[in-house]
Amino acid sequence: MRQCENFSTTLTRRHWLQTAGCGFGAIAFHAFAQQLAAAAETSLNTHALHHTPKAKRVIFLFMHGGVSQVDSFDPKPMLKQYNGKDLPFKGLDSLDVALKDKAGNGRVLDTTWKFRQHGESGAWISDLWPHLTKHADDLCFIKSMHTRGTSHGQAVAMIHTGNDNLLRPSLGSWVSYGLGTENENLPAFVSITPPAGHGGARNYGSAFLPAHHQATTLGHSGSKTSDATIRFLENSTTDLREQQQQLQMLQQVNKKHLTKNHHPQIDGVIRSYEMAFRMQSLAPDLIDIENESKATRELYGLDQKPTADFAHRCLLARRFCEAGVRFLQVSTPYVWDQHGGLVKGHTKNALSVDQPIAGLLTDLKQRGLLEDTLVVWGTEFGRTPVAQGTDGRDHNPAGFTVWLSGAGVKSGYSHGATDDFGYYAQENKVHMHDLHATILHLLGIDHEKLTYRYAGRDFRLTDVYGEVVQQVIA
Repeated sequence: MRQCENFSTTLTRRHWLQTAGCGFGAIAFHAFAQQLAAAAETSLNTHALHHTPKAKRVIFLFMHGGVSQVDSFDPKPMLKQYNGKDLPFKGLDSLDVALKDKAGNGRVLDTTWKFRQHGESGAWISDLWPHLTKHADDLCFIKSMHTRGTSHGQAVAMIHTGNDNLLRPSLGSWVSYGLGTENENLPAFVSITPPAGHGGARNYGSAFLPAHHQATTLGHSGSKTSDATIRFLENSTTDLREQQQQLQMLQQVNKKHLTKNHHPQIDGVIRSYEMAFRMQSLAPDLIDIENESKATRELYGLDQKPTADFAHRCLLARRFCEAGVRFLQVSTPYVWDQHGGLVKGHTKNALSVDQPIAGLLTDLKQRGLLEDTLVVWGTEFGRTPVAQGTDGRDHNPAGFTVWLSGAGVKSGYSHGATDDFGYYAQENKVHMHDLHATILHLLGIDHEKLTYRYAGRDFRLTDVYGEVVQQVIA
């Protein structure tokens, strides 16, 4: 297990209890934490790996709102040729209905940003992402994504849970259920500033899986990351010995209730209390980034106003990843939905995340973490190649781009393609179920065998769909 560096050495009550040679509080805490960890280990609902994993953990970077693929990673020269003209084919019916009432009448809109080839791979990336271009040879693009749902609620649910209209466990909770945690004192799944809308808690929830597989959250996407913390983690009014006694008594009652009802959610509550107690020894230091070096802060853009907030999120992701968390979900606020003001909006949004994401990849790589960490960059859907108004694009679930980096994927590779206008996924199409199946496969999990029996049937993340995209696997 890797441990994060540069933790604060400020003398606090917790540090004093942990480091005092005869500190009764630390002794009691350590002994009880070991008992809880041992109990969790013997009953952990993990599954044998189907094959040797290429990745041990995942960092999922979610761009909430719908990033335009034709302005970012999928250049289409035909946009310039047809700029201001009608598409030479029919677009999505549901989108056409919406577009008819808009100024511009759905005519082709050329991109503002220039595309250039980068790295030895010659990856096409627009000037919207100047920092990410330095990692062109570390990226694996999937340019033929398609999904269900033209509304944000549907598409956000699809990318997070694999279902667009029913309450289902999130991707991170399935990973937690399938693999458990690498660190007994930390949860398997942490969501840093998750989306507050478009499904809210369902995007990081466990649904019918045991409750302890849902994410531990830090704030929400609309809050400042500097203010984000794990709620109620520390108790400033009760010392560790009293907390231990309280927890023991509470868990005795809970376990007695569990023997009578045999409900998995009760077991999840029991485990969540135990995890919360154990997390006190490690999580506060992980959240505290004050002692990170100047070089690290500059790398992520932590001290620059445009990038500071998302830089903080990415840095927290690296720290939790390094400490053994299996699945990190990192979300932007709901800012990418440019039905108008595309140039202004996408410019501002990319500026806020480009350097932090590039910094994260650099940091993971130089620490040796990118070798067994899968980074997934995604958005719920793309944007249309036709205009909405004079300077906007509508939702497009029929064709868009995601990229992967790190453990197990081909570097400097591009898979699939949209049509000449970037509207429809056309070549080597990849559905959201296929992406989920591929992520699980890289973690050593067969998506068809990772199931949970609920309401009389066996459920899985990919439902009855999904194929592993073997072409992107190294």
